Amino acid sequence: MTYPVVILKRGKEDSLRRFHPWVFSGAIARMPEDIEEGDVVEVRSSADELLGIGHYQIGSIVVRMLEFGRVRAIDQTFFAERLTAAFDLRRSLQLMRSDNNAYRLVHGEGDFLPGLVVDIYGPTAVVQAHSPGMHFCRDIIAAALTEIPGLAVKNVYYKSETTLPYKAHLDPQNAYIIGDYSGSVALENGLSFNIDWLRGQKTGFFVDQRDNRSLLEYYSRGRKVLNMFCYTGGFSVYALRGGAREVHSVDSSGKAIELTRANVELNFPGCDRHEAFAVDAFKYLADIKKGDYDLIVLDPPAFAKHRSALRNALIGYRRLNARAIEQIAPGGILFTFSCSQAVSREQFRLAVFTAAAQTGRKVRILHQMTQPADHPINIYHPEGEYLKGLIVQVE
Repeated sequence: MTYPVVILKRGKEDSLRRFHPWVFSGAIARMPEDIEEGDVVEVRSSADELLGIGHYQIGSIVVRMLEFGRVRAIDQTFFAERLTAAFDLRRSLQLMRSDNNAYRLVHGEGDFLPGLVVDIYGPTAVVQAHSPGMHFCRDIIAAALTEIPGLAVKNVYYKSETTLPYKAHLDPQNAYIIGDYSGSVALENGLSFNIDWLRGQKTGFFVDQRDNRSLLEYYSRGRKVLNMFCYTGGFSVYALRGGAREVHSVDSSGKAIELTRANVELNFPGCDRHEAFAVDAFKYLADIKKGDYDLIVLDPPAFAKHRSALRNALIGYRRLNARAIEQIAPGGILFTFSCSQAVSREQFRLAVFTAAAQTGRKVRILHQMTQPADHPINIYHPEGEYLKGLIVQVE
């Protein structure tokens, strides 16, 4: 089996010898002119040493490595092996239970399938491609998903209109590859959620906050909770089950507020402890009175999707956290997060520290949070650690 060959500049092979799965454009010495987006390519050092194979694409990341040290067919057998290994990990984490059928099955580089995300919601798998190579493999990926023993996937929905690089000119269409719509309510730790994979953000639900939502439930009893950037109300529903005396959900999207109300009603019919508001988060925080809430959740969308936006993102995190720390009731608990991959754990912690110092209040860290185990981080790819959070107590 032969693939087009990409030759690296001298010394640029070191990262691949350390199994980092990305080859950047500046590392390329030469390659054939007829390589096309999504092709499988062979990567070799300047000394003609085989380093592995991967998917080629135009951009700063030129190759995403699929295999190191050998050449093999990237076919249904390959995907069946990788997907089965991913499923075995989730099974060992006991994520498939009578009270839980929502989880991430494939987390890109963390599952040695760079450019691919697969979330499971009961019988439906929602697939997102982040590289042209995975886009072109979507049909064999879908077929492999339905054949994994024990997974019981009947429907595969492909949702990549907003995740593929625009330079590829692929014009992807969101659609079912296999099966069709068969209900969209999923279970997470015994709670029911409407999952809108057709029109919602990401794959329809933020499964990466599952463990952190459980921790919030523990802290909610008897508290008045403010869930900022609530999206579909995950934290709000857990807070209600945890015994919060009152929960307010805030999001600028009217659609998100509709989903939040629907999810509260799904779990707590006729609940009178919850209100939801479609309003800008910064405006809402500016208008609340000091001491109104004694538990606040800040889970904003990514402020920095690229390093060029890092400075402004850190300013945003400082502003947001300073206002929440300033206004929270004495003894209050703040859950604060960043899902910006460009913001490191240390930078986020410093932003919260600076925000706390601006208020002059005493603040203690109770927990330092990250993404759950079904969003594993490839140890050779630290960029995969994107979610970071702090739970702090404010005197």
